[in-house]
Amino acid sequence: MALLSGSASVSRYSVVPVVEDPGFERAGFREILPGSEVREAAGFVPLEPEAPYSAGHARWFFRVRIDTLRADPTAVKERVKELVRVEIEQGMGFVGPKKRKKLKELAEEELIVQSRPRTKIVEGCLDGATLWIGSTAKSVIGKVLEQLRRIGVSAEPRTPWLERGDPEIDDAVVETHEPGESVLGCRFLEALIEDREILFEPETGMVRLRTEDARITLSGAILPDLHRYIDRDARLLSAKLITGESTFRFDALPFRVSALRVDTEKHEHWTEQLDERLEKIAAVYDLLDRKYTEHAPRLLKA
Repeated sequence: MALLSGSASVSRYSVVPVVEDPGFERAGFREILPGSEVREAAGFVPLEPEAPYSAGHARWFFRVRIDTLRADPTAVKERVKELVRVEIEQGMGFVGPKKRKKLKELAEEELIVQSRPRTKIVEGCLDGATLWIGSTAKSVIGKVLEQLRRIGVSAEPRTPWLERGDPEIDDAVVETHEPGESVLGCRFLEALIEDREILFEPETGMVRLRTEDARITLSGAILPDLHRYIDRDARLLSAKLITGESTFRFDALPFRVSALRVDTEKHEHWTEQLDERLEKIAAVYDLLDRKYTEHAPRLLKA
């Protein structure tokens, strides 16, 4: 689910101040060398081999490559069993928790030497004052933002309540944990139930809610049950939404879009493809921004 192809899961950030030349090459990716004690490596690579990062005035496309070296958990368990058996055969009648922990660390070190790194690639676009990250996974986003800080690019979540300066709201059901998250997102998603421009998928829907006691997931024809839960003061966390042109999942607290179906024309060059996809991704966020502004007076009074 990236920027360039497939369904798009995209997080949006603001860049302050705008950077004239980020210099991605200064934090380029370097592989983990065999025998190294390094367990994780991350850095920038172009979207295509040897392609420039720059794609126009104040616009850069990039990828962050993250290599992680970890031993396979199943293999570790099997190796620990072997090591425990050896200890018992050598006269140790009982292998306690502390000893097992040391044996597990030994097994992991042994197996890591034989392992190859697992690679994750995250696509991104720095477009003037806007940063697009091709992921909605918090752990991945954190690594991308860390790499950007290495080259002097500072980004913060871009949500309509932050841009408007709307006040923070406490809630007895939902807590916020990450920067930029707000209960206003839950109220906004609930307001969309009655909206005519952005609709909840009526037949193959998917909704996550939170009550005081539990998290609830609804799927299929969700609307009848959804209204019942809302009447019982449940909070909407995410939902599958549709517009005239798009289907996507909206995560309310952080104001993020995922599983966005993006249909484009065929293009000769990947940059043209990416330009059109980003335009349509931005259009979805712009629509959500506009709808939030329309509903904001009601949300702040609730």
